[in-house]
Amino acid sequence: MSDAFSHGTVHQAGEDLQAALRAEPQVLALWEGLTPLGRNEFICWIEDAKQAKTRARRIERTLEELLEGKKRPCCWAGCIHRTDKTPGKWQQAVLIDKQKKS
Repeated sequence: MSDAFSHGTVHQAGEDLQAALRAEPQVLALWEGLTPLGRNEFICWIEDAKQAKTRARRIERTLEELLEGKKRPCCWAGCIHRTDKTPGKWQQAVLIDKQKKS
């Protein structure tokens, strides 16, 4: 088995996400079948978690959503870290909310 792992366009998958995906060959195959942008969205969603418990829940949900055939995380406005496009309206709202809370 190869140790190669496909990451996102901006984000690198953490060790915990990689371990969870590698533990289930069927899910890993689905992950590898995603586009780099699709993988990036899942990784960004997981990385955005503030608590370890939330992060673990999002990793578990990622596995479930991949098995359901999803290509992006459900209910996620999208990665705000990409520099190849301007943020959409939802993303701008998220950015503004984060600035207000700071």
